[in-house]
Amino acid sequence: MRTQVLIIGGGATGTGLARDLALRGVSCILAEQGDINHGASGANHGYLHSGARYVSADPEGARECRQEAAIIRKIAPHCIEDCGGLWVAVEGDDEDYPADFPALCQRCGISAQAVDVKEALAMEPSLSRKVIAAYWVGEASIDPFRLALENISQACRLGTILLRHHQAIGFQRCGRRIQAVQLRNVLSGAEVTVEAQQVVNAAGAWADEVAALAGATIEMLYSKGTLIVTHQRITDRVIMRLRRPSSGDALIPGGTVSIFGTSSVRLDTLEDIRPTIAEVDAMVEEGAAMLPVLETIRYIRAFAGVRPLIKPQSAKDDREVSRGFSLFDHESDGLANFATISGGKLTTFRLMAEKTADLVCHRLGVAEPCKTGTEPLPTSEASQWSTPGLGPKVWLQKKHPADRILCECEMVPQSGIESVVQAIREVGGHPDLRAIGLRTRAGKGPCQGSFCSAALTAFLYDQGIIAGQQGLADLRDFLEERWKGQRPILWGTPLIQGELKEALYSGLLGLELDDATGANTLP
Repeated sequence: MRTQVLIIGGGATGTGLARDLALRGVSCILAEQGDINHGASGANHGYLHSGARYVSADPEGARECRQEAAIIRKIAPHCIEDCGGLWVAVEGDDEDYPADFPALCQRCGISAQAVDVKEALAMEPSLSRKVIAAYWVGEASIDPFRLALENISQACRLGTILLRHHQAIGFQRCGRRIQAVQLRNVLSGAEVTVEAQQVVNAAGAWADEVAALAGATIEMLYSKGTLIVTHQRITDRVIMRLRRPSSGDALIPGGTVSIFGTSSVRLDTLEDIRPTIAEVDAMVEEGAAMLPVLETIRYIRAFAGVRPLIKPQSAKDDREVSRGFSLFDHESDGLANFATISGGKLTTFRLMAEKTADLVCHRLGVAEPCKTGTEPLPTSEASQWSTPGLGPKVWLQKKHPADRILCECEMVPQSGIESVVQAIREVGGHPDLRAIGLRTRAGKGPCQGSFCSAALTAFLYDQGIIAGQQGLADLRDFLEERWKGQRPILWGTPLIQGELKEALYSGLLGLELDDATGANTLP
C-alpha cells in the first residue's frame, strides 16, 4: 500500500488529523491497533474544558482550552451539550482559592461569575449544604465517540483509508527517512506494508513505543484516571470542586447519566488498564463532600484510561505535569519524514491536528491552509447513535412497527444497528458486537448488556452477518468488556444484576466454558 501520509493512532487527534489532511487534499491511511477511540479518547469525562481547571497551574493551557472550546462549539454543535457549570467550594476547602479564582480566570479570558450559595443550591439541589462559595463558568460536555466517528467519516469520504485492528510492528528506515511501515492485523495475524512519504505517530499513551520502532526516543509518563457512571443524571450542569485539580472533584453530565471522577495513578505498563475497587471507593468518599448523593446513588459502570503525559524535568505528582501537547519533528533523531504528536486533551484535539498537519504539509510541499477551524464538521446517520438519549427520540418519531428495539435500556432500534453495520462495512470493517457497541449506546445502559447482547447477537445471526461459533466468541468478548467495568461497583442493585447476568450467560448458556476444552475463560 502507498500513500502520502500514514497516521498511526485512531483517537481524537488521529481522526482529527486525517480530516484536516483530507480537507487539504492529502491522501492518508490511518492505522489503529484497536478501534476508533481505543485509548484515552474513549475513556475520558466527555468534558469540553472551559480552561478554568488550569487557570492556576497552567494559564497558557487554560487560554488554549478556552479558544479551542469556542471553535468546537461552532464547528461541531451536534457533539456538544452546552450546559454550563458551577464551581463550588465546601467547608474545609482552602478559602484562598475561591477568593483568587475570578482574577485567575480573568487573566486567561475566562468568565467566572459569583453565584450566591442559596441560588447555587436552588439551581442544583444535589449540592452539599456545606457549600461556602460558587461561581458560574461556561462549561460543556462533549460526546468523544461521535466526535471521532464524524471526523473519520468525513476523512474516509474524502479518500482516507481506515485500517482498524492494525498495529505497527516495524519500520524500514534508510538514512534519514522511513521508507515503509509494517502493520499486523491483530485479529487475523496478516501483515501489510505501507509505503508513505510522511509518517505521523498519534498513538497516545503508546506514542513512545511507536517512536522506539523508528529509532526515536520520547519520555512519557502513564497516569491512569478512573471514572464512574451513575444510573441517572444527577445535575443539569457540570459541577467542579473549587480547588486545585485533585481526585473526585468533577461531575460531568452525559446525556441521561453523569460521569464522576477522576483519579490519578502512576502506571509502569500499559498491559492491563482497568478501574479498581479502591479507586472507586476513594473517589466516592471524596466526592460526597461536594455531592452527598454520590454515597447512595446507583452506579452502572466504572472505566479507566491513561493520560499520555510528556515526562517533565521535575514534578511532585502527575497532576502537576502539563496537560499541554508536544509536537516532535524528530529532526534530532535523524529523521526527516517522521513526527509525533502527544499529550494534550480532548478539547485541544483540533489544534493538535492542525499543528501536525502544518508540519506534514510543509514537508510535502502542500500549500493548502487548515480548514477545520471554520468548516463545520458534517454529521452522519450512523455516527449519531453514540449520543445518549437519542434512541427514544428517533424511534418514537418513526413509530415503525417493524423497527423493533434491540437495546431496551437505551432504546436503540434495529434501524440504528443496520446503519452502523453498513457504515462499518463501508470502511472495510467487520461489524462485531464490540464495534457496534462502540458506535452506539447498546450495552451502555443499566443492564450493561445483560439482555441486549443476546438480542444483538441473534440479530447479527439472522442477518447473516455472523455464522457458526463466531457469534458466541463475540458475545463472550463483549460481556467480558462490560464485566471489567461492573466489577468495581458491585454493591446493592448492581450486585444483584451481576448475579442475574452470570445466571443467564454462565449458568444457562455456559459461556464461561471454552467451546473446545471446557476450560473457564471468564475472569
